[in-house]
Amino acid sequence: MTVLTWPPELPRPLRDRYQAQATDPRLKRAQDAPIPGYRKRYSNAANGVQLSLVLSRLQKGVFDTFYRDAAGRGTKAFWMPDPTTDGWPLLTPGGKYLLAADGSQVLMSKRWLCVFGDEPPSETLRGMTFTKSFSVWVMP
Repeated sequence: MTVLTWPPELPRPLRDRYQAQATDPRLKRAQDAPIPGYRKRYSNAANGVQLSLVLSRLQKGVFDTFYRDAAGRGTKAFWMPDPTTDGWPLLTPGGKYLLAADGSQVLMSKRWLCVFGDEPPSETLRGMTFTKSFSVWVMP
């Protein structure tokens, strides 16, 4: 089975709408003492991430087709660039950009294995752009 890839035509998610939350892999132990105790419920757990994209009409069509047809309305896994890492420049310990031999910046690369979240994507129309808000589960 081939895993889908996030469409490269789509822009980076909005930074001010990004929100991530780890899934709690613990199970609280039943006890009478007032101090809580926990044990592991799972060895690994997915992380939930809320994302929003500002899209042109053409990009909205790309997103809708990817979600509806390629990802089976959110039922299939896909690779997505990690918006907190992918494409960001590497820095030296002194805080300067790390440069390649040709003088270009060296960029980090990272991707997530995801599935769409529990709710289908929502959409807001603002002027000539669409804001798509959705969640993904990032697999461990």
